[in-house]
Amino acid sequence: MTHIAVLGSMNMDLVAYAEKPPQLGETVTGRAFRTIPGGKGANQAIAAARAGATVSMIGAVGHDAYGARLRETLEHSGVDTDSLRTIECPSGTAHIVVDDEGGNAIVVIPGANGTVDHLSPGDEGVIASADMLLLQLEIPLAAVVAGAQAARRHGIRTVLTPSPARPLPSELLDSIDLLVANEREAATLTDRTDPRDAATALLDQVPQVVVTLGAAGSLYLTRDAAPLVIPAPHVTAVDSTGAGDTFVGALAVALAEEKPIREALSWAAAAAAISVQREGATESMPYRPEIETQYTA
Repeated sequence: MTHIAVLGSMNMDLVAYAEKPPQLGETVTGRAFRTIPGGKGANQAIAAARAGATVSMIGAVGHDAYGARLRETLEHSGVDTDSLRTIECPSGTAHIVVDDEGGNAIVVIPGANGTVDHLSPGDEGVIASADMLLLQLEIPLAAVVAGAQAARRHGIRTVLTPSPARPLPSELLDSIDLLVANEREAATLTDRTDPRDAATALLDQVPQVVVTLGAAGSLYLTRDAAPLVIPAPHVTAVDSTGAGDTFVGALAVALAEEKPIREALSWAAAAAAISVQREGATESMPYRPEIETQYTA
């Protein structure tokens, strides 16, 4: 069984469902509210575990009810939490509005995630034992850099999701094997609005790039082969929260299992397509048999 390590965030998602998100100064009436375990790190860990990997989570939660529920959710999905620290501060939260088209707007409060600014004793060993390391940007950048550099020292492949998008230092990019960004993130990183132009610019910094295109699928570029455009299954979206993390978690498992890149991207697209048809982030993520049923070569 492939082993995926995830260094990243854990948030309790506080989700309001409304016809449309409010504009500045506006109040709207919603139709439902839910608290759902999430955070990009936890999302990717659960997605990878449900897709069939052994997964280890490195991060922190608060000493509160949200923290206990976040840990329990990971463990219920089969994620190892031995490297998940409990900190005497509030757990991270994400305040999300989901509209009737399935789109979302999110404000993240880091909480305990903000204390993860370095690797703790034992973290490098967890990374070294993995087949792949998944990274995002919802914890302090210093820890992301430290994790990527530890992976590079031990020859472990790294996948970075640059969210929330920000300028990235060369000391991080030099240790990244694959960058997976959505269209907005790719544009922010490169100042290029065309996804192919943005992906081409990113290839100057990392060896492989995937730009996810929502319902249009994904674009893959590498330095030594022709670009690939992989379509997404046609489905009706209910809630896109966590879909990108579902895609990354499933893609990591497929690549670690040495699936060809076209097959791996299609398999990940199938997982994401299932997730957008359900409400919530972690709750919407499919298990491997569901992905295999949805996937068509």
